[in-house]
Amino acid sequence: MPERTIAEFKQLLADQPTEEILMAAQNDPRKGVQQAYQRYLKQAEKHAALVTRLEQHMRLERDFWAQGGQYVAGIDEVGRGPLAGPVVTAAVVIRPDFDLLEVNDSKQLTAKKRLELIPKILEEAVAVGIGIADAQQIDRLNIYEATRVAMAQAVTNLDVQPTLLLVDAMQVPVPIEQTRLIKGDAKSASISAASIVAKSFGTT
Repeated sequence: MPERTIAEFKQLLADQPTEEILMAAQNDPRKGVQQAYQRYLKQAEKHAALVTRLEQHMRLERDFWAQGGQYVAGIDEVGRGPLAGPVVTAAVVIRPDFDLLEVNDSKQLTAKKRLELIPKILEEAVAVGIGIADAQQIDRLNIYEATRVAMAQAVTNLDVQPTLLLVDAMQVPVPIEQTRLIKGDAKSASISAASIVAKSFGTT
């Protein structure tokens, strides 16, 4: 069999290489092949870390599904800064096969990455609900209460009725069981997805 070119190795290593290709690349003395092989190893390590993170972030949802639950909604908000302005909240219900590895706390993502993820989240989610509290509501209620009202609105706007809410450090005024998490957007895939949705809708 003719020796593969460096360009062929680069292409093969970039597209789910077989064990045979990996072994051949590892043993190939050419500098270009070794560079491509090292890039593959770094990408594989990064991918494995994302898979591990998603599995950790899906733990609460998987526990809920394992107990027979169907719809769990993650809820988050954007806009609760010192200057009272519109508060945008989002409630997101994800599927058990949710596989968007790069979904994470929106504050950890660039604006470009959030924009890339939004259509994917909307496509993969079972349901997405948005709630908004404007400046007048904030002035009338205070920022904390206005956020709670907006979160309740987001839940109400879901197309399905969740039986559990995962909420980032808040209590939503709806008669649904809730689990409040400190820094929940770094602990739950549902809340992470909601944080991205809220951030994106809040900056449009």
